[in-house]
Amino acid sequence: MQNNTPQDLVALFTGRATKYLAKEIATIYGKPLGDSQVLQYADGEFQPSFEENIRGKDVFIIQSTFSPSDNLMELLMYVDAAKRASAKRIIAVIPYFGFARQDRKDKPRVPITAKLIADLLTSVGVTRVITIDLHADQIQGFFNVPVDHLYASSIFIPYLRGLASASFNIDDVLFASPDVGGTKRASEYAKKLNCGFVMCYKQRNKPNEIGTIQLIGDVKGKHVILVDDIVDTGNTLCKAAEAIMANGAKSVRAMITHAVLSGTAVEKIENSTMEELIVTDTIPLKQISTKIRSLSVAPIFAEAIRRVEFNESIADFYEMAISKKGVTIKF
Repeated sequence: MQNNTPQDLVALFTGRATKYLAKEIATIYGKPLGDSQVLQYADGEFQPSFEENIRGKDVFIIQSTFSPSDNLMELLMYVDAAKRASAKRIIAVIPYFGFARQDRKDKPRVPITAKLIADLLTSVGVTRVITIDLHADQIQGFFNVPVDHLYASSIFIPYLRGLASASFNIDDVLFASPDVGGTKRASEYAKKLNCGFVMCYKQRNKPNEIGTIQLIGDVKGKHVILVDDIVDTGNTLCKAAEAIMANGAKSVRAMITHAVLSGTAVEKIENSTMEELIVTDTIPLKQISTKIRSLSVAPIFAEAIRRVEFNESIADFYEMAISKKGVTIKF
């Protein structure tokens, strides 16, 4: 009888949307991606399939659910296929959890789509979810299965420490939230680096359209770092940076996890007062910009997968990652 190690019982697969990231995760984890394919029909219908035996294995399916909705559908279909192929556990690795901004009823007669997606994933057979920087922490409660909620701060903070040692004093740094909803996120970054934080108060005319932005706090003579989970049109970010510089800041940068960057967002950032926009690769960049730097989340996800498989704490991982210059994975 063959004795299998936990790593032998792991199978890593990817959907089409996140293949670029899944390959890097697999390389760091030390196991090649499993063999799968998607049969495409002329009318747009498609059929994913696993091309190897996954019976009794822990199957990790890596797929972000950014637009179009085909990416979400493909993930659901892969999960269903894994269940019908007798996988032991099915773990959805979702670097970008789409529709997360629809996490509540902000007006009558609208869906809570983030809850709908959670229901779809669990009903189709997902036994665990690994994701990073959800738009709202309470989305974890929409699931009836364990959710490992990772944080991009374990990549951003070491990068910022290196930047500060080369360009400015960390004591002159302030963190800022571009809106009231991101205050908690900005304060957490500030605590980790013993810095202060300020807040921008915005009023929207309608979705994706900003009315006014007011700055709450003193930024004079400081290097300000805007932090948020999603940058979409770039309107909020650019207007917040403009307001901060107008109030006497030395420089403005932004650290945003998910670079949706729709429409003319890249052009707006290029023409903004920001010195740099630091993002992750949970969503592939649509356009290259001299002001945008992308950091890989592959080490975080590779280590999270390892810890899930070996039943180790993921909470301990954050402090280790933040205190060091980088993330390493060790079997």
